[in-house]
Amino acid sequence: MDQTALQDVIHRMRALDSHWPARDGVAVFNRIYLLVTEEIARRIAAGEFPDRRSAITLDVVFARRYLTAVDLATAAGRPPACWRPLFQYRRHPGIRPTQFALAGINAHIGYDLAFAVRDTCRALGCEPSDIEHDFDRVGDVLTLMEERIRDDLMPGPDLLEIADPLTHLVGAWSLDRAREGAWSAARVLWGVRDLPGLSQEFGERLDAGVGLVGRCLLTPWP
Repeated sequence: MDQTALQDVIHRMRALDSHWPARDGVAVFNRIYLLVTEEIARRIAAGEFPDRRSAITLDVVFARRYLTAVDLATAAGRPPACWRPLFQYRRHPGIRPTQFALAGINAHIGYDLAFAVRDTCRALGCEPSDIEHDFDRVGDVLTLMEERIRDDLMPGPDLLEIADPLTHLVGAWSLDRAREGAWSAARVLWGVRDLPGLSQEFGERLDAGVGLVGRCLLTPWP
């Protein structure tokens, strides 16, 4: 893949951003993910990723999984279980923007990223260890996404907000742990790639587990 493929997914996310209402839960995640994808594209163009091809392939394959979930939900299909809570509750008035954003990140990193690593290795004919450096660099940019959420969408740390149950809920979720889990899951998926039944079972269990976390993150608050 080349830079054109990366620009294509960016254009698609921009189109979604212009189409959805600002308060829509999926739109909240999409806006932040768009900023991160644009930042990754900028860094690739600036030469910050030594292997441009593998970095672009990983980023595009990763983004396309989210866009596929959007297409399935739009067509009244059945997206993966990890994405369903976000699409089901995207207009719920009792759920705050922070929760929508983190639920999207949880689904995308907790489930999609592992499959993106596997599929990138298939496309490039390499092992996961060959793209671990790109995985880590992309992960560093994803950390900016979490920081942006906490800075822009979370209220300030006054005494009232420290007592807010949402503060504790958000604090219990960790991007670093999600990244570590995604890398471990990717290695498992790669190890069982020639065992379709086992690969499918593992994927379904991973999907269900990430989906359960997503539902917890989207607990409505009064």
